[in-house]
Amino acid sequence: MLELLHIENIAVIEEADIQFRPGFNALTGETGAGKSIVIDAMGAVLGGRTSRDLIRTGAAKAFVSAEFSAVPADLPGLQENGAAPDEDGNLLLQREISGDGKNICRVNGRPVTVAQLRQIGGELLNIHGQHDGTQLLDEEQHGAYLDRFGRTEEPYEAYRTAYETMSDLREQMKALRMDEAEKARRVDSLRFQIDELERAELRPGEEAELESRRNLLRNGEKYLSALTGADYCLSGDDDSAGAVNQLRNAEEALSGVRNLDEELGKLFKRLEELRCEAFDLAETVRDLRGSFDFSPEELDAAESRADQLYRLKKKYGATVEDMLEYLEQRRAELDAIETADDTLLLLERQYAKAEKAVREAGKHLTAARKTAAAALEARIQQELRDLDMNRVRFSIAFGEKAPAPDGCDEVRFLMSANAGEDLKPISRIASGGELARIMLALKNVLAEQEAIGTLVFDEVDTGVSGRAAQKVAEKLAQVSRRKQVLCVTHLPQLAAMADTHFSVEKGEEKGRTFTHVVLLDRQRRMEELARITGGSNVTDALLASAGELLDAAEHYRKTL
Repeated sequence: MLELLHIENIAVIEEADIQFRPGFNALTGETGAGKSIVIDAMGAVLGGRTSRDLIRTGAAKAFVSAEFSAVPADLPGLQENGAAPDEDGNLLLQREISGDGKNICRVNGRPVTVAQLRQIGGELLNIHGQHDGTQLLDEEQHGAYLDRFGRTEEPYEAYRTAYETMSDLREQMKALRMDEAEKARRVDSLRFQIDELERAELRPGEEAELESRRNLLRNGEKYLSALTGADYCLSGDDDSAGAVNQLRNAEEALSGVRNLDEELGKLFKRLEELRCEAFDLAETVRDLRGSFDFSPEELDAAESRADQLYRLKKKYGATVEDMLEYLEQRRAELDAIETADDTLLLLERQYAKAEKAVREAGKHLTAARKTAAAALEARIQQELRDLDMNRVRFSIAFGEKAPAPDGCDEVRFLMSANAGEDLKPISRIASGGELARIMLALKNVLAEQEAIGTLVFDEVDTGVSGRAAQKVAEKLAQVSRRKQVLCVTHLPQLAAMADTHFSVEKGEEKGRTFTHVVLLDRQRRMEELARITGGSNVTDALLASAGELLDAAEHYRKTL
């Protein structure tokens, strides 16, 4: 149940706290006073779409919070998003909307995304707007309403699984079916690409090796010159001794005295090690010098190979590895085309089985829907009688269609508004008031199937008046004994029937427009009901009539 709605800087509401109560809560007010803003604030804190225009002029940000009580801890939205009510069953939803479009959302202090907030909020409160009745005119929605009522999730999921398998096979078959000319063109193209890549004899890692060798060959003279200089310094020549020979001479010079003193012995040992290391270095330099075979022809070949790889990469991939992967893909595609006829025969046999499975699953889904339709018809018919629509007949018609993602059924809601008239699509015969009441009946029936504790009706009484309005009020009062009901209304019958009545009032302070939400006592309720009935001309007779309306509503509520 929604306990408290706190609003800051939403449109003309600077700050408001609305403490809702169990049962039937009504909100009334002059047109333009801000009743819809309260609904917009509810929608925002439930994760609905918002706009920067919602922020009050001059404010940097808007803030809405909604405190719920008696929240079940096992709600799927809470469990999936790691949230939970406190130990007393309370849950606080918060949303801050900044002028730069950023949102900060929390559930019991835990940060969540707007999508997570929407999922959680949708399990706590349901808003039924004044335009919901027009959804009944869209026959594509009728099947969805029926599935919600009938809880056909299990046969529906079985059907969807079978349908997706069939669709996947159909796409594979479509990809394999092409005319002979197109097939020939594609085969020629694939063979050319495969041949070009195979002739290139690509190797993984080749680019790095080639780049290293090119750099070496481009600097071949420097390379040889450096190695020659190092070889001369280490090994010398016929006329000059190198470092190795000089170290050997120094070693021989100390060899005769190395045993006379410990320090001289250590020095001789170090010199011996140094001479051995220098000898190894000289051998390595000599081997590198001897192994390096620099030729302009090799450099030309490396440059040519690099240019070939560059041209191939422009067509087949950014790296040699990418081109090799592309080659494997094209080989596989060519193989698939060349064996397409055999593959197509296999897929056609699989498709026939899959199509049979879809139709079988569709039959089970249709059977479940027809069972649900019979129950829904009876429930809607009863609701319509409660709403003073005794002569209206409501029926659900089924038609067949080719397998589609939502099944093999065309579901349509039909009605007959008057005795003796044939059943026809709702869109062709229902008036605005009838649509509103049928939608109310449907919402009430669906609400019985759901765990949502709070229902909000935003002027769903549009197009309803007189006796029909009284029946709508009584129906909402009945619903409010099972769930909390919040209703924005312009009808005195509905406002009088409420257990709790709020007035949304607009005023002006220091040149700014402000909206306040006021809880009404009996006297103020009589005045508000008189205003709704007679406008600004509130007479004693209207006040007396309002009092009688309140007394009658109180008497009716006691019978529930």
